[in-house]
This record gives sequence, structure tokens and C-alpha cells, in this order.
Amino acid sequence: MNVVNGLKTALLLGALTALLVLLGGAIGGQSGMIFGFVLAIAMNFGSYWFSDRIALRMAGAHEVSEQEAPELHQMVATLAREAGLPKPRVAIIEADAPNAFATGRNPQHAVVAVTTGIMRILNQRELAAVIAHELGHIRNRDILISAVAATLAGAITLIAQMGQWAMIFGGYGRNDERDNGIAGALGALLMLILAPIAATLIQLAISRSREFGADRTGAEIVRDPEALASALEKLEAYSRRIPLPVNPAASHMFIVRPFTGATLQKLFSTHPPTEERIARLRAMVRGGLTAFGRA
Repeated sequence: MNVVNGLKTALLLGALTALLVLLGGAIGGQSGMIFGFVLAIAMNFGSYWFSDRIALRMAGAHEVSEQEAPELHQMVATLAREAGLPKPRVAIIEADAPNAFATGRNPQHAVVAVTTGIMRILNQRELAAVIAHELGHIRNRDILISAVAATLAGAITLIAQMGQWAMIFGGYGRNDERDNGIAGALGALLMLILAPIAATLIQLAISRSREFGADRTGAEIVRDPEALASALEKLEAYSRRIPLPVNPAASHMFIVRPFTGATLQKLFSTHPPTEERIARLRAMVRGGLTAFGRA
């Protein structure tokens, strides 16, 4: 399974990189493709080494010390020991919307972030299950691919928006090797429109299957799938009422989709249906996995 997931990850990242190259070509021809390729390589490198910082900034999170949040640090430390992981750093997002995510390049350089809202809304048992879910992402090695995908997808969307404005004001680049007719312009415009959608679809493929895996791993860490199911019910209900205004390219990192409102992002879900996740967790309960271990 790890080999299959690794191959899938490589293919998906390759697809995101190819999109960045093609988008560069749509804006600037051959020189634009070269720029897009160089940018993709640089961003892959940067998002590997600085994925935690990039993700925290995109989400509006800041790290907190043990003195600032002693109970949260203690909970993370206890659950990390249960998961057989090094204790990750801890960050907080000042937001009423309840949500959480984990990021970093590996278990030794990981960080778990939660909103202030989630700490108010969930009880201790449910909050522990959510943190265990995020530790599941760390143990399953999901966090690096999520951070890299967020970085590249954000870049593709930004460049596409820049290209659209450049075309509106007559500034999109041409060279002698490129078709300067109407067909070429329409093709470039189509690429600029479709590239962010394609990037979103690739993010969807990266994140949806991984949420199920993190749910199962998290439930096994706390030996309490009902607590995670209950937490997901609350998070889903509150997320529909309280938006979390973070960068759309980072939405797939959160435990539940943080966006509301009538935007193009609503057409695609970077998460599997919450109802299905809850049903799978409660099937684990019926199978005998409880807060006291297997019956």
C-alpha cells in the first residue's frame, strides 16, 4: 500500500508540475514554459524544506509555547506517545470556526494546528480524537504531499489570475514560434481558466482517500472511534455556519472543509462526505473498537 501511495503521490505532483509548465506556456510561450518548469522545481524544493511555515502562513496560524497553551501541549504529547511519534509543535488559529490540520515534511518536523473555536466547541474526548486524526496524517506520511500540493495549486491559481488580467489588458506574451491568431488566444485563455480547476481536482484526488486513512488511524490511537464521529458531526454543523477565511489552496489540509459561500470552490470537495466518514467510524465501534480497546 505504501508503494502504491508513493507512486500515486509522485504522479499527482508530476501532474501539478506539468500544469504549471503548461500554464507558463499559455502566458509566455516557450520562455514561459521554461519559467514554469523552473518555478515548479523551486516550489517543490521550497515546499519540502519549508512546508510547515508555508502551510501555517496560508492558514493564518501561529505557534504557541507550552507556557501559552499547557493543556493543549500536554494532550498532543500524550497522544503522540500513544501513536509512537515524536511530539509535534503546536499552533493556534485565532478563529471561531472549529477546525484543525497537521503539516510538515516528516514526523520529526511536524506541527499540529487547531482553531480557538474547536477548543471551545468540542469536549476533551472529542478534541483528543481530532488531534489523533491529525497525528494519523503524520504517521501515514500525508502531511508533506498535502503541503506541496497546496503550494503548487496556490501558485497555479495565482499565475492563472495574473495571466487573465494580462490578457484583458493586452499584455500576454507572444513569440515567433507561437500562433498569434484568434485560435491561439482562445487556447491560452481556456488554459488560464481550466488550470485552477484542474489543480483543484488533483488536490481532491490527493486528499479524499487520505482522510479515511487518517480517521481510522486516529480512532485506533485513541481507541475511541465514536469520539471522532461525534467531533466530525459537530465540526460539519458549525462549518456550515461559521466560515474560516483561509487560502483556498490550503482547504484540503483541514479535518473538515472550511469554506462556505457561493464560489467556484464549492463545485469540488477536497474531502469525502462527512456522513460517510462518520458511518465508517461507527462501523468500527460495531466491530468492537472502543475506548477500552478491542472487545
